[in-house]
Amino acid sequence: MGSKQTNAVPFHGTAEQEAQLRAMVEQLKDTKGALMPIMQKAQDIYGYLPIEVQTIISDMTGIPLEKIYGVATFYSQFSLYPKGQYTISVCLGTACYVKGSGDVFEKLKQILGIEDGQCTADGKFSLEACRCIGACGLAPVMTINDDVYGRLTVDELPAILEKYKD
Repeated sequence: MGSKQTNAVPFHGTAEQEAQLRAMVEQLKDTKGALMPIMQKAQDIYGYLPIEVQTIISDMTGIPLEKIYGVATFYSQFSLYPKGQYTISVCLGTACYVKGSGDVFEKLKQILGIEDGQCTADGKFSLEACRCIGACGLAPVMTINDDVYGRLTVDELPAILEKYKD
């Protein structure tokens, strides 16, 4: 296993969430083509699809865990990691990329110690690459929740992140 797994936020599912998940899977498991709806509803319950949830789905449906994991990683609507309190989205669309958003994204991965789609261990920040957000004139652009930061340089990142440390 890669060392990045140590940055994963511990799974904190509640008994209520698990009961809700099990009832939903029980209701849908014999329906043809049920895997996608089950996974969508499971993500609605937990906010993401950690391995613990995938395992329950596999155990209850008899669908191999490898298949469930394959579906979860293939479709962009599914997330294997929780979202942080602050979601950082870096535009990697053409205009932003040409102006250096790739460097911004790499620097954020380094500063936060996480990869694309992951969340910091404290649950504060999650990081994701996105395509054009329609602010090409401000390239390169990132958003932190609803705040937009344009004409970014890697040197500005530590000060920007500091605003969200609470």
